[in-house]
Amino acid sequence: MSTTAQAHSTELQDPSARADAADESASRRERRRWIALGVLCLGQLMMVLDATIVNVALPSIQRELHFTQANLTWVIDGYLITFGGFLLLAGRFGDLIGRKKVFLGGLVLFVAASIVCGVAGSQAMLIGARLVQGVGGAVASSVILAIIVTEFPERVEQAKAMGMYAFVSAGGGSIGLLAGGALTQSLSWHWIFFVNVPIGAIALLLGWALIEENEGIGLSGGVDVLGSILITLATMVGAFAIVKSSEYGLHSARTLGAGGASLVLLGAFLALEARLRNPIMPLRILRLRMLMGSSLVRGLLVTGMFSAFFLGALYLEHVLRYNAIDTGLAFMPLTIAIAIMSMGISARAVERFGSVQTLAVGLVGIVVGLVLLAGQGVHASYFPGLFLAFLALGLGAGASFLPLLTIGMADAPARDAGLASGIINVSVQLFGAIGLATLGTIATDHTKALSDGGQPLASALTGGYHLAYIVAAACVAGGILAAFLVLRPPSDPVVQESEEYAQDAEVELVAA
Repeated sequence: MSTTAQAHSTELQDPSARADAADESASRRERRRWIALGVLCLGQLMMVLDATIVNVALPSIQRELHFTQANLTWVIDGYLITFGGFLLLAGRFGDLIGRKKVFLGGLVLFVAASIVCGVAGSQAMLIGARLVQGVGGAVASSVILAIIVTEFPERVEQAKAMGMYAFVSAGGGSIGLLAGGALTQSLSWHWIFFVNVPIGAIALLLGWALIEENEGIGLSGGVDVLGSILITLATMVGAFAIVKSSEYGLHSARTLGAGGASLVLLGAFLALEARLRNPIMPLRILRLRMLMGSSLVRGLLVTGMFSAFFLGALYLEHVLRYNAIDTGLAFMPLTIAIAIMSMGISARAVERFGSVQTLAVGLVGIVVGLVLLAGQGVHASYFPGLFLAFLALGLGAGASFLPLLTIGMADAPARDAGLASGIINVSVQLFGAIGLATLGTIATDHTKALSDGGQPLASALTGGYHLAYIVAAACVAGGILAAFLVLRPPSDPVVQESEEYAQDAEVELVAA
């Protein structure tokens, strides 16, 4: 027998050697899981950055490609419409064919579209690539939460993993403003898209090697093609109505017509899903109280945060005359506060005080931040008012996102985790878009009224933003009330609901 074979035989006979080998294998699996989480967060960061990094470069894009103001909005709106339209479908396909495949496929599509955006030499080419980029972003991001829940089933580990995801999702926007300003001013607007290529390539290669694939439900029962078309069209038309309402008007025929068409398509989709044995979206998921309730609270929270983020940026640039880089730096207390809360503080708070109590305190912090923003005038200095406002918003968001994520996924069975992840993402996109369109209209109308009354433009703009902040604070306060009325920490009733849900799923599977 060779020396190597003898050594291997000795290891098999030695219990301590076997234990060491098992420990080493477990350690490798543990490292793989956390590195894989970093890959998922890297992919999410790339897509979150894209939602804001482009805003900074819009003036440069308009000058070089000769966009009209109306056509320029499609650089943003095209991405938002396809992103919101494909989230539910992509999340469900993750359950059916495997979430790793869907995530990697979305990355490939997103990176390829980013390259086309970067080399675009015409308006049509850029807008078309942005539409495809939105699809890629939706496909990749729709399954990330489901992968995290599957990879980290233990509560403590899941809280840490969700904290990292929450930080990337909530803090990436302000990083995007800073990065967009730096890239546009130092290089050119093309590089805000080219920067996605190395990030996406790294995420793709590491994701292929490290992310574990789930066993999909499969396509043996057939694919609900008509349902897939209906839900995609319903969400895309709805997203179109929302994001274009600020341009066409909330009560215009175009907005109301598109909104009505979206509701008709959604009704047809629900009627179809109730009749099918293998639907693309089993309607039983709408009975998951924690998932649906947390989506409502999350929507009210996002309405407040979006107003602070986008209207706050407009206030800094149009009233206080900050440049793009200064605006990004101004939001850094928000990003840093979210990062600090995500490094275990919010997880420990949830463990000690409970999810709903931690969430409520976080929502109070957001209300305080919005009220502070509403108190800043035409000649406001950054310290202490704006600094404290952004700090309160960051602390509040950092305390809120983690309990909302854990509550939302608490009663979703593993087989439908991708669909649940898609619903969570849709709630963010739709509520954020509706809230921003509504608050933007409120701010614009109030600004016009103040300006017509003889106030200077800066004072009129500030008054419009102030009113929008107060309305946003009221929405978040409504989220506090909804949290106590609708949500409760995972308990025996929730477990019972999940078991009943799983039983219904098994009955449907057998029937199919």
